[in-house]
Amino acid sequence: MIVVAVLLAVAALPLAGLFFFRLYENQLVRQTEAELIAQASVLAAAYADAVERLDPPPALSPTPLTSLTPEERFHPIEPALDLTSDDVLGARPAAVPATAAVDPALQAIGAQIYAIAWRAQDQTLAGVRVLDFNGTILAGAEEVGLSLAGVPEVAGALAGQYHAALRVRRSQHEPPPLYSISRGTGVRVFVALPVIAHTQDGDRVAGVIYASRTPNNIFRHLYGERRKVALAGGCILAVILIIAFVFSRTITRPIHQLVRQTRELGTRGLDEGPADAPHYGTREIALLSQSFHDMAQRLSDRSRYITTFAAHVSHELKSPLTGIQGAAELLHDDLEGEEAMDASQRRRFLGNILADTRRLTALVQRLRDLAQADNPVRGGRTSLAAVWPELAAQFPRLALTVSGEDAAVAMSAENVMILFGHLADNAGRHGATALDIAVAFRDWAVVVTVADNGHGISPANRDRVFDAFFTTRRDSGGTGMGLHIVQSLLRSHGGDIRLGDAPESGGAVFEVTLPRA
Repeated sequence: MIVVAVLLAVAALPLAGLFFFRLYENQLVRQTEAELIAQASVLAAAYADAVERLDPPPALSPTPLTSLTPEERFHPIEPALDLTSDDVLGARPAAVPATAAVDPALQAIGAQIYAIAWRAQDQTLAGVRVLDFNGTILAGAEEVGLSLAGVPEVAGALAGQYHAALRVRRSQHEPPPLYSISRGTGVRVFVALPVIAHTQDGDRVAGVIYASRTPNNIFRHLYGERRKVALAGGCILAVILIIAFVFSRTITRPIHQLVRQTRELGTRGLDEGPADAPHYGTREIALLSQSFHDMAQRLSDRSRYITTFAAHVSHELKSPLTGIQGAAELLHDDLEGEEAMDASQRRRFLGNILADTRRLTALVQRLRDLAQADNPVRGGRTSLAAVWPELAAQFPRLALTVSGEDAAVAMSAENVMILFGHLADNAGRHGATALDIAVAFRDWAVVVTVADNGHGISPANRDRVFDAFFTTRRDSGGTGMGLHIVQSLLRSHGGDIRLGDAPESGGAVFEVTLPRA
């Protein structure tokens, strides 16, 4: 749904842009105003030149205008209409009867100027009215002789200032419905430019060029550029398709595959292992997929470990329980039988019960140690130099030798003692009398090599020494949990342990990797 929403938003951007095209419409309006200014300026210049050539000079506006200074020789008129902020006035008011007589000389000049504008109208599309200094129309279709002096923009021009206005367009035909969203389709631009004549008495207003034209319509303009618009639409569609493909390839499909994997994992269970992670997608999706794959793999491994561990625990508990049950039944039968069991037999059966009970107690304690090793309280900082004296005091039968520099490890003192205590206890139970410890640094870790002079480990058993419940001392009470607890404790702290090469003199060597503090 998010992908579809993004694609629809991208597709709607050009359509939404239609509601913000007033800026472009405004540019069309100002372009029309600029063209009208240029046309009116030429006509006004011709009008003023003709007036200045008359002899005697005709009557002009009674009030002279302020003369321009030399620095103001050039006086450009910039278009200033703004479709977004200027009010659109009503249709142009109808001309009213004039209150002053028209000078025949000016009438003749107005007719000449209008003839030029009329011939150019085929190309400019502009409607022109030529007025005298009183606002009376000298030339311009059927309104000749009437006055436009009351029109605001004309009144401003008669005062010697350029004025323009936006007015409602009169049209004989209704615009298409689509045109209703455009403000510029129903307006017409009107400009009133004063005709300034230079006389001996100063600059005076000789008349007004009143021109108007409908600005170019944006829809008509787009239709004229329809090939480019179609090309732009095709490009937008192509971009949308590319985005859709990229989204589908890099996000949607990997996510759907992850969902399918979770469902398959819930259906078939963890024993069959997780499905393969997807090999495509963004870096984040790839990391998410790999994380899910690794999590499923760990869950699968954990499930198999728990299954195997439960089977081993059941087997280890079953043997002593069976022994206790058998001895108890024999003692019970002895109480009810006719022949009494002698004291030595009772003592042997009771001894078996006590031995099996001690084995169960040791096994339960080892299981508790393993649970603590799998979920230890992480953190802490311990100096190994402070551990060795305590370790020597706890195992006085082992001659402890330490070499190498002191090191600080990111483990609590209690966990460090549990770790090396199991190694020392394991060495002592296998006939060792000496324990050599060497401390070294390796990148981010501290490597402690623990070597003993005991019986060593046979080649057949080297791959199984860290397996839970594997022991060669089952008859003497061994549980096979010591080295497995050490390995679990180290791995839970980011460390590890491995069995080193056996020395020629015998014994066993363990290489312990501890996180450096």
